[in-house]
Amino acid sequence: MINEQIRDREVRLVGENGEQLGIMSSFDALKMAQERELDLVKIAPRAKPPVCKIIDYGKYRYEQVRKQKEARKKQKIIELKEVRLSPNIDVNDMNTKVTAARKFLEKGNKVKVTLRFRGREMAHMQASRHILEDFAQKVEDIAVIDKPIKQEGRTLTCVLSAKKN
Repeated sequence: MINEQIRDREVRLVGENGEQLGIMSSFDALKMAQERELDLVKIAPRAKPPVCKIIDYGKYRYEQVRKQKEARKKQKIIELKEVRLSPNIDVNDMNTKVTAARKFLEKGNKVKVTLRFRGREMAHMQASRHILEDFAQKVEDIAVIDKPIKQEGRTLTCVLSAKKN
């Protein structure tokens, strides 16, 4: 709440430099803020009496937005990339997929390895489980299994993430 929105009878007032100005009526506090051409802002509404501070509200909001933007810049967004395999994959195709997964892992992304089954391949689902295990073994120097191999309908999946140094 700022300026006229503050309806409390008494407030504890803090000056623009952080000095305590004491307990006074909200009307007097507002008048003091207007004399200094600043805003009266309620910073601790639950306190008895509520704490208000004399500050330039526009500048205060600008500083808050800037801090939030700075915090957002520093956080890293981890994406989930997918590598699809089939049960009758050949050695060279497997190596190509492993190379792609390595690139994703080196960039810090997680990799979902999916083994898709179609038609008659469904009969040999558990026999093809070794393909995912081999894939995980080929990237184990830079990756760790986040979610173990799991059957989801017509697919077997597992999630790999980069090892922490």
